[in-house]
Amino acid sequence: MKISIIGAGNMGSAIACGLAGKEVFKGNITVSDASLPKLEELQKGLPGISICRGNVEACKCADVIILAVKPFMIKNVIEEIRDSLDCKRQIVVSIAAGIGLKALEEFFSGTDGRTPAIFHIIPNTAVKVGAGMSFITYSNADEEAKEKVLEIFGNLGETMVVDEKLLDAGMALSSCGIAYIFRYIRAAVEAGVELGFRPAEAQRIISQTMNGAVILLEKSGGHPEQEIDKVTTAGGLTIKGLNTMEESGFSAAVIKGIKASVKGN
Repeated sequence: MKISIIGAGNMGSAIACGLAGKEVFKGNITVSDASLPKLEELQKGLPGISICRGNVEACKCADVIILAVKPFMIKNVIEEIRDSLDCKRQIVVSIAAGIGLKALEEFFSGTDGRTPAIFHIIPNTAVKVGAGMSFITYSNADEEAKEKVLEIFGNLGETMVVDEKLLDAGMALSSCGIAYIFRYIRAAVEAGVELGFRPAEAQRIISQTMNGAVILLEKSGGHPEQEIDKVTTAGGLTIKGLNTMEESGFSAAVIKGIKASVKGN
């Protein structure tokens, strides 16, 4: 399966890095971008990928075309490539936030009534290390097309096929959410430094603690509060810390922040 990624920005590069590390995709990835220095820098770290500056050229032999450009560029890129696509064979994936399936279909309306299988996917930057979370919606796609796209993004982490109306919420929880998690790590590291650890030591402690918490939750399959109960003894330090965080609005701030990331809230 040959994959072309249009756009070598943060997300395009992250997807290229994640796929290039998988044996099944080696030698089958092409990245196009208007910036040659950006492409050359990407290829330096990923010598197995092909690069080119022409979007139409990048699409020629691709089975799956991933549009990893800014939302305001999507329409122009589709208009540039649409007449050269084989709509019966090629699959188009857009990761542009806020540009839904209806708009994508309209952008392809100049293809003499031909529309490719279209997927709108919201991943997060952890796809770079194969630990992403990707939300998937689609139109005009048969089972074969779905399987191909799920194979690609399944190799980049977890996937979830959702109703399109949930994409914005998924983005708030995961794509935006990864930034919120990093902000918690930063704050916890600052507390650790204040308590006497070196920054690198504090970050190592917090990162391992978060990894452990995630693994515990995944293996138990339970609610987070059940794991919290196991470490909050009566009159103990943990409950004092939790209550102090809640007095400062911790849970409310998280909920408000996530909801603020959803368009219209």
